[in-house]
Amino acid sequence: MYALQAQGIAKAYGGVRALKGVDFAVRPGSVHALLGENGAGKSTLVKIMTGAVRPDTGSLRLMGAETSFRSTAQALSKGVAVVAQELSLFPHLDILDNLFPMREPRLGPLIDRRRMRDLALPVLEELGIERRLTTPVSALTLAERQLLEIAKALISQPSVLLLDEPTSALEAGESERLLKILRILRTRKVGVVFVSHILEEVMSLCDEVTILQDGKVVLAQADLKTLTMPDIVAAMLGTTGEARRAERAAVPRAVPARPAVSGNGLKVTGVSTADGLSGVSFAAEPGEIVGLSGLAGSGPAAIIAAIAGLTPLTGGRISLPGGRDRSPSFREAVRNGVAFVSGDRRKLGLMLDKPIWENIVQVRSVGLARDGGLLATGTLRQRAARLAEQVGVKSPSVLLAAGSLSGGNQQKVVLAKWLDCGPTLLLLDDPTRGVDIGARAEINQLLQQTATKGAVILYLSTDLEELVTSCDRVLVFHRGRICGELSGPRLTAPALSHLMNTGEMTEPV
Repeated sequence: MYALQAQGIAKAYGGVRALKGVDFAVRPGSVHALLGENGAGKSTLVKIMTGAVRPDTGSLRLMGAETSFRSTAQALSKGVAVVAQELSLFPHLDILDNLFPMREPRLGPLIDRRRMRDLALPVLEELGIERRLTTPVSALTLAERQLLEIAKALISQPSVLLLDEPTSALEAGESERLLKILRILRTRKVGVVFVSHILEEVMSLCDEVTILQDGKVVLAQADLKTLTMPDIVAAMLGTTGEARRAERAAVPRAVPARPAVSGNGLKVTGVSTADGLSGVSFAAEPGEIVGLSGLAGSGPAAIIAAIAGLTPLTGGRISLPGGRDRSPSFREAVRNGVAFVSGDRRKLGLMLDKPIWENIVQVRSVGLARDGGLLATGTLRQRAARLAEQVGVKSPSVLLAAGSLSGGNQQKVVLAKWLDCGPTLLLLDDPTRGVDIGARAEINQLLQQTATKGAVILYLSTDLEELVTSCDRVLVFHRGRICGELSGPRLTAPALSHLMNTGEMTEPV
């Protein structure tokens, strides 16, 4: 009997089929890895198994009995707990209150805080959280908050625990504490589903593995004792060992030749930050597209935030194109020619309720006031329309709300907004996340054109194939440092995956 079983699960968002008849099952007392590249369908399956999303077709069985969940709260009440990538803590509340949201034990009409403490302290001790229970969550580090999120799930004593990237913000010692807890849960016959990009953890912790690719199962309930890390990477990428060797041997890459551009580039020297960077150094020349890759929390996002002035440096120096030192704030960085394109376009990139034209002219005309104090609406609309056409926004009018566009067209509007400023440094944080393949190709063509004009482009992406086809070279981060650089024939998706998981340059055949 399985602790939790999903059968024939299908889910579509608009025209995109996220899951295509997926079967998955975790045994009591087993730690089962759920793997796949970005966009393979892992998070959608986790959300369905925990009640956050309803499937279009398919069914769930809990300890052999058919079931369904209307919400994560109902799933939790039936013994299925989840620790998601996005933390769901309340910063203004203390540790104890965060451990029992909307489910505090009661003594008559009153909250039984003594019972809360009795339940919380053993779990917090096992996880190594040594803070006082009255400490506000706002005072905790990111790693402590992630451990607290895990503690919140464990307190419910679940029969099934789903962990979606649970160690992305944890240092090695903290991760070890979590792995120790998972081994304890195995002895208690809890079924654990473990979603992670860190293959070293998967190999050391898990019993079985299921791998998704493009919404389908390509490897089902395989015994990890029979697999090597290259086997797993090959299954995730959909390539056999022979295909991987052929790929390394040599296909010319699609990055077009660009003329050399003179001028000062970007120089990063010995940069360290409080969020994990340690002595990072590299340079990027004008007209160059440099990829950034690594597991979640390993450094790529942190170096982009540091360059953009979003986080302070604890050591080192950053020199921007043109020779200026790094700006102390994001607003000043933008004035100095820095543009930042986030993959979270709905939260950070667009005003969805505003017209397309207002979104495009927002930075140059409003934020930087480069068009003077008196803004001629007609002129701005015309310029926005020209830019929208140049970047390939498919819309009958720039008067329509940005929220009415498809994901790919929304991201083109974000790019148009920043290209309108003529940046000398373009920082890209997973800019094609959630964008269809056709729009991805158009966006990457725009980036090549921007590089040709002399901009330095740093390109962080979780899509390894995209880095291979778009970048001149890729810097790979591992535990807060650059562990290697790949370019030319050596720059392949398998080589990137191996390097970001192991921190070692040599890829096994």
